[in-house]
Amino acid sequence: MGIKYVNNELYVEGLAVSKLAKKYGTPIYIYSKNTLESNFHAYKKGFGDIDSIICYAAKANPNQNIMTILAKLGSGADIVSGGELYRSLLAGIKPDKIVYSGVGKTAEEIEYALKSNILMFNVESFEELEQINLIAKRLHKKARISFRVNPDVDPHTHKHITTGKHGSKFGIRYEDALGMYIAASKMKNIKIVGVDSHIGSQILEVSPFKQAALKLSKLIDNLEKAKIFIKYIDIGGGLGIKYQKSEVPPSPEDLKKAVMSVYSKYKDKTIIVEPGRSIVANAGIMVGKILYRKVSGDKKFIIVDIGMNDLIRPTLYDAYHNIIPVRKTSKKPVIVDIVGPICETGDFIAKDRKFPMLFRGELIAVECIGAYGSAMASQYNSRLRAQGIVIDGKKVTGIRKREELKDLIAKEIN
Repeated sequence: MGIKYVNNELYVEGLAVSKLAKKYGTPIYIYSKNTLESNFHAYKKGFGDIDSIICYAAKANPNQNIMTILAKLGSGADIVSGGELYRSLLAGIKPDKIVYSGVGKTAEEIEYALKSNILMFNVESFEELEQINLIAKRLHKKARISFRVNPDVDPHTHKHITTGKHGSKFGIRYEDALGMYIAASKMKNIKIVGVDSHIGSQILEVSPFKQAALKLSKLIDNLEKAKIFIKYIDIGGGLGIKYQKSEVPPSPEDLKKAVMSVYSKYKDKTIIVEPGRSIVANAGIMVGKILYRKVSGDKKFIIVDIGMNDLIRPTLYDAYHNIIPVRKTSKKPVIVDIVGPICETGDFIAKDRKFPMLFRGELIAVECIGAYGSAMASQYNSRLRAQGIVIDGKKVTGIRKREELKDLIAKEIN
């Protein structure tokens, strides 16, 4: 059922959002379990006819309940910190389905991952490789590694989420990759098992993925000429979703077809895909309450109880999130800024948006916040982080408690 209007009232699965807001308060993150599972099944179906592992990108939404749902569906995890490794293992994700990316893995995190026997590290620099080798030697282990290769491909997305072009902090230069693999092959405590590329996020066409695949295919062929044989081809994540009506994102099936038009010749290889946003984003909404309305010069404002501490994407990325009334209205839309209570001009959800001038106390829902909503939340302005719930039919499961004032200083030393 997911998230939709029923008789002009917004529902998440079998429950009215207005009743949920009345019972649990606002602001609140509400997730549809059915949508989350459907999105994951789309990847299982899309990649199901090839040897593949779906590794959910934990950074999108690392909540334990969300990750446990995905673990039960057979998901692996793409992690970028020791904390995400801890969460993944606690959720029941098998270590041999965990890949560890990120440019700044600490010695403690590397040791934790080696002791946990994860599938592989996606190595992003030569010094990191040396560090992994030293720690593996001390632990009397062989570290399974892949190099994250920067193919210098433009994914046509926001500059802050473009990761596969020259000049990015991520990965190693394509031109340096073969030499790095040869150097790694001579290290006694390193086992080369894969190649990895991640070019960006919110990508709305498959051609950049194919371009990256073409470059990595040449690298794989050169590796095999050098007698370096890999098992895993990690194509990364980054598949976009529909934030606006004009956006038509590719499906997981489209992505599979694009990369396999290149990689199908490698019959002995396993494809790893790392979806995050496209699994969880449209499974979540954030519901808030209108606090005040005001007019300043020729500008109209709707002030809500959702702040940039709850949803930072609009100010951080100029990101667009559709906003809808929880109860449909016959009021004509006007041009307004929908803003939060934070003491920052950058605290907004939408600028110059067509939206009805609803009354104080009425409810709005911000769509597609399942990814990078609660995951990036903070206590800025000493605001309490919001509650989160998952809806399964008519069943409500609390997945994060609303913070209390005492939580603001719980870790501080007086």
